[in-house]
Amino acid sequence: MSVEIHDLGTMPYAAAYARQAEAVQRVLRDRDANAPGVGVVFFVQHPPVITLTPRAAPNLLASPAQLSCLGIEVAATDRGGDITYHGPGQLVVYPILDLNRLNLGLHAYMRLLEDTVRRTIARFGVEGGRDPAATGVWVGDAKICAMGVRVRQWVSMHGLALNVDPALEHFDLIVPCGLGGRGVTSLRRLLGPACPSMAAVQAALCEELGGAVGRARDAAVAIRAGGRGT
Repeated sequence: MSVEIHDLGTMPYAAAYARQAEAVQRVLRDRDANAPGVGVVFFVQHPPVITLTPRAAPNLLASPAQLSCLGIEVAATDRGGDITYHGPGQLVVYPILDLNRLNLGLHAYMRLLEDTVRRTIARFGVEGGRDPAATGVWVGDAKICAMGVRVRQWVSMHGLALNVDPALEHFDLIVPCGLGGRGVTSLRRLLGPACPSMAAVQAALCEELGGAVGRARDAAVAIRAGGRGT
């Protein structure tokens, strides 16, 4: 596989962010050294936390007292997007990838992530769709996977959050992704007792993401080889 995979278990948002920042620096050093591989992928679950960008404050509906009572932290973030919730039962994936070496622009990278999630949930009988006006993966009019990234010197940070079996009522505390009037769903809500385990979803997503990154890497190598031959 062209990426390293690390399962961080359950980790606070700030600690996982620090791991991402460290990995970005490592990927940049590997680029300079022309080392093999194209990055690192972290799988993690977070304790309950609402993350928001500077523009997202109006979309936080809960009061500090409500959040304190529920044990939900609020954390500022530098990813793209607006506001979202992370918590147990949600599979969060942080790919720290050298997009230069993969020959991926930001738009193509987001489509790669969306397609990876769609292929993953299709394994469990769920058809995910794409909304041209709203990044992420949808089932009908409900979002099952939120996405938001940041790029530093064309190395990606942040990533995606796939709802396997989280506390969906916690999304009522926000306007998810700043999109009023649209719902949130999960594999548990859609599949009931047939909902796969977190381990099964993680294994499937890991395989699909590894395949997608590998194909992008091979295409980038072929393009570079073609360029040398002209």
